[in-house]
Amino acid sequence: MKVRIPNSGGAGNMNQMLKQAQKMQEDMTNLQADLEQREYTATSGGGMIEVTVDGKHLIKSIKINPDAIDPDDSEMLEDLVTVAVNEAITNAIKTAEEEMGAITGGLNMPGLF
Repeated sequence: MKVRIPNSGGAGNMNQMLKQAQKMQEDMTNLQADLEQREYTATSGGGMIEVTVDGKHLIKSIKINPDAIDPDDSEMLEDLVTVAVNEAITNAIKTAEEEMGAITGGLNMPGLF
């Protein structure tokens, strides 16, 4: 008894898949470079603190409104800065995940970004 395997396109189909994978990789590389150049800003304390990070999650600037500086409550200022930094980094990560997901069709590819 012989088993017949349906013809699925063979080498032509494989070449097309490879071309699509290469295109996706190129798109992801270009997007990664673009995302790293972008800046993400977040505020805390009703705008008293403003932090800007880049796509590599490096802090580019921190702006502190003088009214946020209370010599008797430095912990509040520390907390406000921490919140703003974390939010800016979270914004950068979320943007990268969403835009990469659009390219990969939602495929989870650990280590690519």
